[in-house]
Amino acid sequence: MVYGKQECTDTLRTRALLHDVGAEYTFIDVEASADDAARAADLGGGTKVPVVVLPDGTVLVEPSDDEVRAHL
Repeated sequence: MVYGKQECTDTLRTRALLHDVGAEYTFIDVEASADDAARAADLGGGTKVPVVVLPDGTVLVEPSDDEVRAHL
């Protein structure tokens, strides 16, 4: 899962990377729902995005491309 904002450059970069490597994910726009924004804040410990939640439960906050690749 990727929690983020539609126009955020870090969110766009992370989503592009996941798309490029063929990873399946669900995008959740934190600007569209206060509940989703609160969930992302709980998971990520603040308001930074993207918050990436991996299938094993690992949470990456505002990760670099290298961090994302290391967990795929």
